[in-house]
Amino acid sequence: MPLFFRKRKPSEEARKRLEYQMCLVRESGFPLTLSQLLLSPQGVGLRTVLIVHTNHLTSLLPKSCSLLSLATIKVLDLHDNQLTALPDDLGQLTALQVLNVERNQLMQLPRSIGNLTQLQTLNVKDNKLKELPDTLGELRSLRTLNISGNEIQRLPQMLAHVRTLEMLSLDASAMVYPPREVCGAGTAAILQFLCKESGLEYYPPSQYLLPVLEQDGTENSRDSPDGPTDRFSREELEWQNRFSDYEKRKEQKMLEKLEFERRLELGQREHAQLLQQSSSQKDEILQTVKEEQSRLEQGLSERQRHLDAERQRLQEQLKQTEQNISSRIQKLLQENQRLGSAPRIRMEQLMSITQEETENLRRREVASAMQQMLTESCKNRLIQMAYESQRQNLVQQACSSMAEMDERFQQILSWQQMDQNKAISQILQESAMQKAAFEALQVKKDLMHRQIRSQIKLIETELLQLTQLELKRKSLDTETLQEMISEQRWALSSLLQQLLKEKQQREEELREILTELEAKSETRQENYWLIQYQRLLNQKPLSLKLQEEGMERQLVALLEELSAEHYLPIFAHHRLSLDLLSQMSPGDLAKVGVSEAGLQHEILRRVQELLDAARIQPELKPPTGAVLTPTAPQEPPESVRPSAPPAELEVQASECVVCLEREAQMIFLNCGHVCCCQQCCQPLRTCPLCRQDIVQRLRIYHSS
Repeated sequence: MPLFFRKRKPSEEARKRLEYQMCLVRESGFPLTLSQLLLSPQGVGLRTVLIVHTNHLTSLLPKSCSLLSLATIKVLDLHDNQLTALPDDLGQLTALQVLNVERNQLMQLPRSIGNLTQLQTLNVKDNKLKELPDTLGELRSLRTLNISGNEIQRLPQMLAHVRTLEMLSLDASAMVYPPREVCGAGTAAILQFLCKESGLEYYPPSQYLLPVLEQDGTENSRDSPDGPTDRFSREELEWQNRFSDYEKRKEQKMLEKLEFERRLELGQREHAQLLQQSSSQKDEILQTVKEEQSRLEQGLSERQRHLDAERQRLQEQLKQTEQNISSRIQKLLQENQRLGSAPRIRMEQLMSITQEETENLRRREVASAMQQMLTESCKNRLIQMAYESQRQNLVQQACSSMAEMDERFQQILSWQQMDQNKAISQILQESAMQKAAFEALQVKKDLMHRQIRSQIKLIETELLQLTQLELKRKSLDTETLQEMISEQRWALSSLLQQLLKEKQQREEELREILTELEAKSETRQENYWLIQYQRLLNQKPLSLKLQEEGMERQLVALLEELSAEHYLPIFAHHRLSLDLLSQMSPGDLAKVGVSEAGLQHEILRRVQELLDAARIQPELKPPTGAVLTPTAPQEPPESVRPSAPPAELEVQASECVVCLEREAQMIFLNCGHVCCCQQCCQPLRTCPLCRQDIVQRLRIYHSS
C-alpha cells in the first residue's frame, strides 16, 4: 500500500525524493520504513497528515527516530498493520486530532494518550484490547470513539468526564459494565449511566462542542497562511465528518434492523392468533349445528307426546259426558214412572227434545275435537315429511360418494392387476428380465454376501452412534475420551472400506458364476432362467431341512449369534448336539469342517457355559432324543452377552449439521462421520465436522 504525507507547501526536491523512494519500494517489494520518510532536509514540521495503512508495520517509529519529529501531525492513519503496541510517549503528539489504528494487534493503549487534548476521533476497532486506561477521561475534545471488535467488557468510569463524546461504538452483547441493556440503548444512555455512577450531572455534548470547534478554527488559522479556508484544513474536517457520518449511519441501520425484527415477530404472532381464532370459530360452529339438530329432534318428540296426551284427554272428557247424560236419562225415567202417564207423555216429549239437543252438542264436540286432531296430525306429518326428505337426501349423497369411491377403487385394482399380469407375461417372455431376477435372488440367497451386508449395517450403526456421541461431547464442551472415539471411528471406517471391497469381490464372483450358467444355457432351452430361479429357491434338499429342524434350539441360536449360520448344514449332517460338542476338541471341529480357529474355541466355550447353566437349572436342558420343532424364541442364558449397544448410546434420529432439518443419511470416508443428509452432501468437498477431504460417500438406508 503506498504511503502518503500531506503538506501545506512541499518543495520540488522533497517531492522528487519521495517519488524515488516509492519507485524503490515497488521494485524491491518491501514496505517503506518511517525512518526513510522522516529523514528529509525540510524536516517534518510542516506535515499535518500521515497515512501509512496496509504496510505490515510492527512499530510506529524505529529506535533511531524521536516522536517529537511528528509533533505537528493532526491525522495519523495506521489501520491494517501489525502493530502490537503504541509508543509510551504518544502524548507528545499534542496537535493530533484523528488517530486510526483499526485492524492491528494492540494489546493495550499507553496511559500518555490522555495528553492528546486535541484528539477528536479515536478508532481502535478489531484489536486485542481487554481494557481501556483511565486517562481517556482527560481527552476533553474527543467526539468519536470506536472500540468494537475487541475483548473489552468494562468501560472506565472516568469516561464520564469526556463531555464532548457524540458517538461511541462497542459490542453491547459482550459488555458487563455498563450492562448490555444500557449499551444497546445508545451513546447518550451510556454517558448518562457513567455520569450517574460518578456523581456528575449529564449535559448533551452540543453544549461543549463550541469551544472545541473555536479552538480548532483558531489553530488552523494560526498554522495555515491562507486562514480557515485552507484546502488541507477543509480536507481534514471533511475526513472527520465522513467518519462521524459513517458511525451515525451504522447506528441508524442497526436500529432499523431491530425495528424490522420486532415487526416481523409481531406479524408472526398475529398470524398465529388468527389461525387459532379461525380453528376455535370452526369448532364453535360445528358445536352449534350439533346442538341445534339435537334441539329440533327433542322438540319434535315433545310435540308428539303433547298431541298424544291431548287426544287421550279429549277421549276421557267424551266418556265422562256420555256417563253424565246416561245418568240424567235414568233419573228422568224414574221420575216419569213416579208421576204417572200424563206427566209421562210430557216428560217423554221433553226427553226427546233434550236427547236431540244432547246428540247435536255431542256431534259438535266430536267434530271440533276431530278437526283439531286432524290439524295437529297434518302439521306433524308435514314436519316428519321434511325431516325424512332431508335425511333421504343425505343418505343418497353418502351412497353416491361411496359408490364413486368403490368404482375408482375397483378401477385402480383392475389397473394394478393388468400391470401385474403384463409384468408377469413380460418376465415369462423376456429372458433378460428372468436373468436379472435370478441374479437378484442369487445375491439375496448368497450366505457370504448376506453376512457382509449385515456387518456393513452394524458398522454403519456404530459410526452413526459414534458421530452422535462426538456431537454430544462437543455441545457439552467436554474433551475427555475424544481421542479414543476418533481411533474407534477410524478403525470402523477402515473396516467398512475393507467390507465394501469384499462385497464387491463377492459380487464379481457371483457374476462369474452367472456367466458360466449363461454359457451353459446356449442350448436355447425354453425358460432356462425360470428353472434356475426355482432351483435356487429350493436349494436345500428336504432331508437336510428336516435334519436342521431337528437340531437343538440352543445350538441353532448359538450359531446364529456367532454369525456361523452357514455351518448349520454341517452340524445337522453330522448330528452334533451340545453333549457331543462338550466332548470334542478344536481339532475335531476342524475335521468336521469348521476352519476358523477363533470360532472353534468360541463355540466350545459357549457350549460349556450352556451345559453349566443347564446343570444349575435343569429345566433349560432339552429332553434327549426328542425331535424339536421351531417354537417361539426363549430367553437367552445369563452368560450370553447382549449384542446391542448400551442404552445411553441409542439415539432414535440424527439431524443434518448443515440444514438442521432432515435426518443424516450419508457416511463420509475416510473420516467415518455420519453428519449430513443426501441433499446437503452433494456440494461438500470436506467433512463439516473434521474438515478432512471426502474420498467416498456411502448412503445409509434405515429399515422401518
